[in-house]
Amino acid sequence: MAEDELTEDGAIVSENQVDEETKAQEEEQLPAVSQDRLPEKLLVIPLRDRPMFPKMMGPLVLEEAALQREIIEYSDKSSPLYLALLLVKPSGDGMVKTPTDGDDFFHVGTAVRVLQASPVKRGEPLHMVAQALTRFDVHAITKKDEVFYVEPTYWQEETPENTAEMKAYEVAIIDCIKELVTLNPLFKEGLSLLVERVNLSDPSALADFSASMTTSSGAEIQKVLETRDVLERLEASLVLLKKELEITRLKSQISKRIEERLSKQQREFFLKQQLQEIKQELGLAKDDTQAELEKYEARLKNLVLSDEARDRVTEEMEKLKLIGPSSPEFSVSRTYLDWLTILPWGVYSKESYNIDKARRILDRDHYGLEDVKERILELISVGIVKGDLSGSIILLVGPPGVGKTSIGQSIAKSLSRKFYRFSLGGMRDEAEIKGHRRTYIGAMPGKFIQAIKTCKTANPVIMLDEIDKIGASFHGDPASALLEVLDPEQNRDFLDHYLDVRFDLSKILFIVTANQLDTIPGPLLDRMEIIQLPGYILQEKVEIARRHLLPKQLKMHGLTARQVHIGKAVLAAIVDGWAREAGVRGLENCLKKIIRKSARRIVEHPGEEVRIGKNELTDLLGKQVFSEGRAYKKPRVGVVRGLAYTSMGGATLYIEAIPVPTGKAGYRQTGQLGQVMIESSEIAYTYVRSFLSKDKNATEFFAQNFIHLHVPAGATPKDGPSAGVTMACALYSLAKDKTIIPDLAMTGELTLSGLVMPIGGVKEKIIAAKRSDVKTVLLPKENQGDFEMLPEHVREGITPYFVSDFYEVLKICFP
Repeated sequence: MAEDELTEDGAIVSENQVDEETKAQEEEQLPAVSQDRLPEKLLVIPLRDRPMFPKMMGPLVLEEAALQREIIEYSDKSSPLYLALLLVKPSGDGMVKTPTDGDDFFHVGTAVRVLQASPVKRGEPLHMVAQALTRFDVHAITKKDEVFYVEPTYWQEETPENTAEMKAYEVAIIDCIKELVTLNPLFKEGLSLLVERVNLSDPSALADFSASMTTSSGAEIQKVLETRDVLERLEASLVLLKKELEITRLKSQISKRIEERLSKQQREFFLKQQLQEIKQELGLAKDDTQAELEKYEARLKNLVLSDEARDRVTEEMEKLKLIGPSSPEFSVSRTYLDWLTILPWGVYSKESYNIDKARRILDRDHYGLEDVKERILELISVGIVKGDLSGSIILLVGPPGVGKTSIGQSIAKSLSRKFYRFSLGGMRDEAEIKGHRRTYIGAMPGKFIQAIKTCKTANPVIMLDEIDKIGASFHGDPASALLEVLDPEQNRDFLDHYLDVRFDLSKILFIVTANQLDTIPGPLLDRMEIIQLPGYILQEKVEIARRHLLPKQLKMHGLTARQVHIGKAVLAAIVDGWAREAGVRGLENCLKKIIRKSARRIVEHPGEEVRIGKNELTDLLGKQVFSEGRAYKKPRVGVVRGLAYTSMGGATLYIEAIPVPTGKAGYRQTGQLGQVMIESSEIAYTYVRSFLSKDKNATEFFAQNFIHLHVPAGATPKDGPSAGVTMACALYSLAKDKTIIPDLAMTGELTLSGLVMPIGGVKEKIIAAKRSDVKTVLLPKENQGDFEMLPEHVREGITPYFVSDFYEVLKICFP
């Protein structure tokens, strides 16, 4: 049967015969099939889209191989082929599922007779034309292999009495269909079929056919199929038609709006094109290329380009004349010319070299930091004498919150220069410094050329923040790229990859900031002049809070000094208990918290003046954060206070040592110590045992005890050699069972022969000592000059002792 067809009488005929018979059947009304001729069991064809109504003809496409085989076996050549069409119930998510049992079908279907079938070919779907005959209720469904069979109960439909109400429904349905045809011509074909094939005097057929014309869902149309009462069926069909009419109207309105918008845009486009052509003919307008070229020429009149840059601009402008605006190269060339002509070639802002003005600005914006201010005033003095500040690169090093960025802004104000800041922290791509090559899509110049474009002057003050946190990756090493930028001998001919012409950066004043010097590459550090900002002591912090931080926060919170009063004694208590860090950010956060709580008090009690007292600070700020000065109220054996220097500034720390009687010698250290500090502690242990080797009691003590040395806090990493003297004193105190004098702190590197070597960070350590109420400080002899160079207010209240070996340390610590 590869090339044969199934026909209504079961005979196998050729395709030509089938076409002639089908044509004849379409020309005359097909005779109704009586219920007696319909089988008692039908093969089920699952419908997944929508049901078919009686007295309608339509195509069926069967892709399932099992159904195709079953139809061939099920068909009887001597009688017509009848099938059952049942709609599959949709799943919960609205998707059509594959039926697995009888519950997956709706309970009302349609019996159909196959009029025509296409040749059955392996691997291809079977196409059939079927005539729907009558409705049926599902009595039972059985499954055989992969196909279903149904035992139907056929409906006995009688022609109802054509009442006035029914007539009204029919007229309403026909009117609805006519209106649909006017709104959507696609319904015209459906109306033609309605007139040709449906007896308009049969309300049941009218209801069925009108429902089938809509684009409603299969489940909605199935409800019409299941409705027995003809009047209710007409009403259901009319509802579906009305919904379809509303959707069609809305769709028509949307289409009309879009067409109007498009036609308006097209009209405007054509008119603009005509206007452009008229203006060009009259010489009143120029094309895009000419307008761009005139813009660049106007920019160049006020610039002093180098010979190289002028030649490149001329070359690019000639190239632009030859390229059409529609060419991709046109936008690339135009963007390049934009950058070349917008840069301030030879444009410099007028500088103000006024030493008194600079001093006023620095004193107004910053309290303390006298040595930093002096260095900046020296720099401006050189500018007055020389006439410019070219070649100056300043590196401000200090812990967070000491005012490095704000000092850079003050320098720019005092010089009347434009200020630009960008952060180098986390930068990993060399192209951020030197730009991308123009061959790449989205190429841009580097940060320095962008900064100059933004400032519109070739001599701004550029601040490079966080240079110690610059990174490196497979994209390149930005720190190496900075070598050219920050070298006064090279940056006069700085070559950006995007510009590809040399630009003079030598007039720029570079100010660089960092928290520490360890991570800055040596060659880069060598090009900069280092200015240390060690941090602030308590008195300086109180004045900064009183003059700057408190007024600023009151203004930000919408309050005045009359509404909230915080005295100097309270500010000192805040600094001592909650904000001992080197900078002032912690202090500013404390003031924010106090002012927020004061604002709430003012809202709850209008007109009240809030005066903050010391006894309220714990309630306002919580538990006191810093209490290290009170950790040991009295000196203890084996406990000595040392001075340390970190990236956050100076700090004091205690070193503790205890013996554990074990009958044999031993030694260990804890406290997250680095390798250098571990070696320093081992040197201290070895030296003290050697130093006390002639003391029998001390020798016996070390021989019979395991010594444990700890440096709190245990969660904070520590490293460096400057705690060697402190560790040795702690071990000596333990061995001799003596306490050190009170209010003393020390720092210094100890050698294996007992010498005390110099250390760094003297200023930071002295400031940390003052913050912790230390009265006596031991320093290496070679650091005496560093101490004497400190400002008077920093040295005030500190009694220094300068030692060169461990013997001198013992005379002072254990008198």
